[in-house]
Amino acid sequence: MEYNNINSRIRIGTRGSKLAIAQALELQNCLKSAHEALMEPGAIEVVIIKTTGDNVQDRPLAEIGGKGLFMKEIEEALLNKEIDLALHSMKDVETDLTEGTGLACILPREKINDAFISNKAQDINELSYGSIVGTSSVRRAALLKNKRPDLQITLFRGNVDTRLSKLDRGDVDATFLAVAGLKRLGLESRITKIMPLNEMPPAVAQGAIGAQCRTPRNKLDSQLWEWLEAINHKDSEICVEAERSMLKTLDGSCQTPIAGYAQLGDERELKLIGYVVSPGGESLYKVEGGGSRLDAVAIGRNVGERLKVKAGSDLVR
Repeated sequence: MEYNNINSRIRIGTRGSKLAIAQALELQNCLKSAHEALMEPGAIEVVIIKTTGDNVQDRPLAEIGGKGLFMKEIEEALLNKEIDLALHSMKDVETDLTEGTGLACILPREKINDAFISNKAQDINELSYGSIVGTSSVRRAALLKNKRPDLQITLFRGNVDTRLSKLDRGDVDATFLAVAGLKRLGLESRITKIMPLNEMPPAVAQGAIGAQCRTPRNKLDSQLWEWLEAINHKDSEICVEAERSMLKTLDGSCQTPIAGYAQLGDERELKLIGYVVSPGGESLYKVEGGGSRLDAVAIGRNVGERLKVKAGSDLVR
């Protein structure tokens, strides 16, 4: 399939979950609203790609290769020119992109908090002693153990609907999902409590969607970058850059509980708060940094370096 196929001017590669498709349609709508040339029927096509992370549901991601398994096959399709851009949840994107590709656009970021969801309690502290909490996130598991060592953590893989179904049939007493995903799916009514950022700090880049493209080497790819750069949300990009810079500096493995979030203030200021948690939840380390939003990458690097010193051997690699 050629890029300039009249029925498919831009091919967006994405996972096949309801959330991934909702995110692809969000990008599609942004592009159509910004560019008259893309409003005609067939100008943008959504291509579903099954990833290893989707196929293997019975083991933790850390055992099978980490978050990058949600993008490996999509990146391959991008490099093979089977698609024109790869759309990702930025929290699943490795800090080093595959050679020959780059991030052309970050869409306006959704709310970054986690949602506590339970049919038995209104808050973590209301869960009965020894309650079972389902999560596949090493970050959430470690933060929970830090607050409630008595809780039992069980592996909870699958898409949003699957996890909510497991909760409703009583497999677990509670779970956590990103508020952003629930909002994009119209499932805000399932949220029991939106977790304060200081109680349950989010994954790096949570709530952000990014478009990965081939590095432009021809007019068609250059045109795609221009279209995407026109809808790039600069404030979201700056925050994501700071957070990903911190993560890259920490160089943690997929088994490392790391959290953090950047916020923009007045007078072009940026504040970044980073966390490392020991895998068992015994210790929690926190570092804050800030400065000009123009120095987002440097701020992230600084917070990361200070966290490395503070966490020491509790930073699993």
